[in-house]
Amino acid sequence: MNRFLKIQNRLGHHQSALYIIAVSLGLLTARTLPDATRFEALINPSLGLMLYATFLQVPLIALGRAFTQLRFLGALLTANFVIVPLFVALLAPYLPHDRVIKLGVLIVLLCPCIDYVVTFAHLGRADAGRLLGAVPVLLIAQMVFLPLYLQIMLGASGTGIVHSAPFFRAFIWLIVLPLILALFTQSLTARTMVGNAIASLLSLLPVPVTACVLFIIVAAMAPHLGGAWRDVLKVAPFYITFSVAAPCLGWVVARLWRLEAPSSRAVAFSAGTRNSLVVLPLALTVPGGLPVIPAVIVTQTMIELASLFFATRIISRWGATDTR
Repeated sequence: MNRFLKIQNRLGHHQSALYIIAVSLGLLTARTLPDATRFEALINPSLGLMLYATFLQVPLIALGRAFTQLRFLGALLTANFVIVPLFVALLAPYLPHDRVIKLGVLIVLLCPCIDYVVTFAHLGRADAGRLLGAVPVLLIAQMVFLPLYLQIMLGASGTGIVHSAPFFRAFIWLIVLPLILALFTQSLTARTMVGNAIASLLSLLPVPVTACVLFIIVAAMAPHLGGAWRDVLKVAPFYITFSVAAPCLGWVVARLWRLEAPSSRAVAFSAGTRNSLVVLPLALTVPGGLPVIPAVIVTQTMIELASLFFATRIISRWGATDTR
């Protein structure tokens, strides 16, 4: 068992380097393969595997307690649906005036992530269990508030865009199914010494599986940027600003709600991580949105993944001396 723990610690120590290698290989693959977009078919299965590996590390038996953590839910909802939208509204006047570009930026920045944020929160020493328990709440809230915020920030042109189907599909395939499999695996491995050994082996999965997911996402998404690179350059500074400011805003909100450090880190990760892979299908339904809106959303994904390399290291140290 000690051998597994040493390997796990070593993987955690070198995770940033592994992720950078994975992204670099993804970019190289996207550049050299004539049809790298074929990797798109692997995105959801690989995300499901990544979340399964993450859920195995979370004490899922106690998951139901997440709904009783009202202060955590209050902080999470305040950060994602009050403070972050206000911050986005402050950025909105400075966005490019092109309606399609602005729509793409707003769609992605107004929706908190419901999938791989749990993995990165776990890697960043945040309370991934509470964050996982709050996923249904985040899902429902963004379906309710996204149309409202788009209408406020875009006027009449922001109505009728949001459909529930992509959100529900993502919830079933990326949350419910991996969660059920993780619960089943945990119940089996907890009974015997062999099961405990298997559980220790499975504990090595999160970092390498996350690296594989990053490779697949980058290889599949990078080709979409080529046809709209001028638009990508226009929005990149806004995404960089968001990736720095939003986690800080989430942390401040969590501390105002007097959450302990791991839960505060979870709110910070949630505030800074967006639902790009789920809202991408929405972008494809916008008349006249191709190729600009997908490219604008994919750009956010790429910048976010880069920022998460640093966030797992930096946010994990926030509140390290907290004695609450």
